[in-house]
Amino acid sequence: MSDSTKRPAAVVGAGTATGDRVARWIRPAVRELRAYSVPETPARVKLDAMENPYPWPDDLVDAWLEALRRVSLNRYPDPHARELKERLRAALGVPTGAALLLGNGSDELIQMIALAVAGPGRTVLAPEPTFVMYRLIARIAGLDYAGVPLGARFALDRAAMEAAIDRHRPAVVFLSYPNNPTGNLFDRGDLEALIRRAPGLVVIDEAYAAFTQAEGEAAESSCLDWLGRFDNLLVLRTVSKMGLAGLRLGVLAGPRAWLEEIDKTRLPYNVNVLTQASAVFALEHWALLRAQTARIRADRTALHARLAALPGVEVYPSRANFLLFRVPAGHADRIHGELARAGILIRNLSGAGGALADCLRVTVGTAEENDAFLDALQAALNAAD
Repeated sequence: MSDSTKRPAAVVGAGTATGDRVARWIRPAVRELRAYSVPETPARVKLDAMENPYPWPDDLVDAWLEALRRVSLNRYPDPHARELKERLRAALGVPTGAALLLGNGSDELIQMIALAVAGPGRTVLAPEPTFVMYRLIARIAGLDYAGVPLGARFALDRAAMEAAIDRHRPAVVFLSYPNNPTGNLFDRGDLEALIRRAPGLVVIDEAYAAFTQAEGEAAESSCLDWLGRFDNLLVLRTVSKMGLAGLRLGVLAGPRAWLEEIDKTRLPYNVNVLTQASAVFALEHWALLRAQTARIRADRTALHARLAALPGVEVYPSRANFLLFRVPAGHADRIHGELARAGILIRNLSGAGGALADCLRVTVGTAEENDAFLDALQAALNAAD
């Protein structure tokens, strides 16, 4: 049964006064959804959420805490986060003519975009598999959602995407670059063609941009330099993957005319004073964060090689801080469970089926964490023999 024809999910407690009232007033589109799931399994090695595994050194933590002493908690934060925006503009290399909008994580910015364009019969479109929040937020905002299957080895199927754009005339096309959960970069020529084809917004989500720089390349792969060339392009960034996941700070860059309208959906003071002060402090130490991402890229190369050497494992190329790999057919759930029992938490994607059947995803951790993961994975694979 397709998303558009699903019956509303049953309400817990239906038949009671509360359950009946919930069933009457909560929108069917919301009732049929499942909330985003965050695993709470205790783990000694946590490699499921694409987090930077490296904490700050003690002296930097002390300096950060000292900076927070100067924050006035009794006052509201700067509603426009002006100082932080200027620091982010310089650090990320945002073109001078582009405007910036900040969110409580990139998820909030995705929600703001969806709310700004929502209307009867309007559609959000994305290639799949991809970041699940595009679909979830679209449905919550009352938009239709169309997913277009990726091609062989998770490449963007340009012809299928163009046909879907022509059919659905989407209000927004989301393109994760690199893609989550597959880790690959889409062809830039294909991206440009889709931007030109789309009647509405195209949002290129560069959550993992800091990890895209390959050996021998001078810079990371980004579409920020396209801002100004296309009047319907927005670029989404986050600082979460660079070691600041706890701050919940997302960045949207694009033409001022678009961002001024999207800003109307933003709740006041959405980026709190502690996040603003902490992010400004972190950006003063940008070189440390860049050094950590370089280390993660090197560790990713080593982890990829060791995974690829395991019998029965197929690992996919990645330009993000995680690796997607496929295990022998029918064993993903068992292997994921055995890793969890060994205290190693990674992401099981096999339940999504289709192209992700038998697939698991692991975040690149410290050398010690990667070793522990590989040892546990080898043991789980051996148990299948």
